[in-house]
Amino acid sequence: MTGCASYRPLYGKGPSGEGVTSSLAAVSVPEQHTRSAQLVRNELLGSMGSAPVKFALKMVVTEKTIDVSTLSASNLHRKRFNLTVHYELVNISSGAVASSGDSFSNVSFDTVRQPVADLQAANSAMERASQEVGQDLRQRVAAYFADHPA
Repeated sequence: MTGCASYRPLYGKGPSGEGVTSSLAAVSVPEQHTRSAQLVRNELLGSMGSAPVKFALKMVVTEKTIDVSTLSASNLHRKRFNLTVHYELVNISSGAVASSGDSFSNVSFDTVRQPVADLQAANSAMERASQEVGQDLRQRVAAYFADHPA
């Protein structure tokens, strides 16, 4: 087991006694202007905690719905909700970008030409995609803090 001495769990405490969790708590996520972006923000805030802010996680969120296939005999339409987020983790004191990247999710859903059911299917797809992207962003930021404690 001596060969594993340099490995530690992502959310474990480092040599200084600080863990990624305390660094994540020092990240603010600005309010967003679209429903899907706000859902991503909520996913992040619900799992990061709060502490004095040292970093800001800026996001540019794009979304689109793509028609995948149609079965004309049954009025069934397969669609895909695509959510893409470009993020920048910015050190507030210096203004420098500490980390940046992109995350995305594709979630398929069906519409059946029933307005309420179609709206619910599209909304559920947006919620699932936002949750997936939010979890991925949290992991990416946590991985950054594992190598660069705040």
